[in-house]
Amino acid sequence: MTTDKTPVEKTPQDRATPPDPTSPWTIDVLREISRRPGTMKPWVRDVPAPDDFGLEVIGVPAGEPIHLDLRLESVVEGVLASGGVSADVVGECSRCLGPVHDHVDVDLTELYAYPDSVTDETTDSDDVSRIVDEKIDLEPAVRDAVLLELPNAPLCREDCPGVASPDEQAWAFVPAGTARERIDPRWAALQERFAGDSTDT
Repeated sequence: MTTDKTPVEKTPQDRATPPDPTSPWTIDVLREISRRPGTMKPWVRDVPAPDDFGLEVIGVPAGEPIHLDLRLESVVEGVLASGGVSADVVGECSRCLGPVHDHVDVDLTELYAYPDSVTDETTDSDDVSRIVDEKIDLEPAVRDAVLLELPNAPLCREDCPGVASPDEQAWAFVPAGTARERIDPRWAALQERFAGDSTDT
């Protein structure tokens, strides 16, 4: 007698990690919205930001509120979460290294597929979010939406002149009429070295 030991391929639903039911980012689908297509419900919350919610130079401080003004809509394939996300962000100016305070407003549209839907069966786990154990985890989608809105090089103001140089002679090697960007003091030693090399030649 032979048995088929071919491993059964796991579906995206099988590989998905169930959301933490105690997390403020988790929505209980059974409790919040009917599975009947066309059903809609507003979902408005202020959710505290987790750690590292942003880029290295700018982001939402841990514990600060992220305002979610969403609408949950039951569709054939799952639950569609759409609406607005807003939060205050802080960071460091890329020119003068001073503090940056800003506010972001982003739109969010994310489909969470039912485990028995065509979408679940025909898409990879990275392509579409899933409803796992009748629960939705909003954090990954909100995080991605906010990150896309954050600047890679934040400025305290558009015309920030940068860090003032303590030694105007350090710019002597710059040709006349050339725009001069003020250099971060942390690069001063490197700047002086190259300035010295140019005088030796």
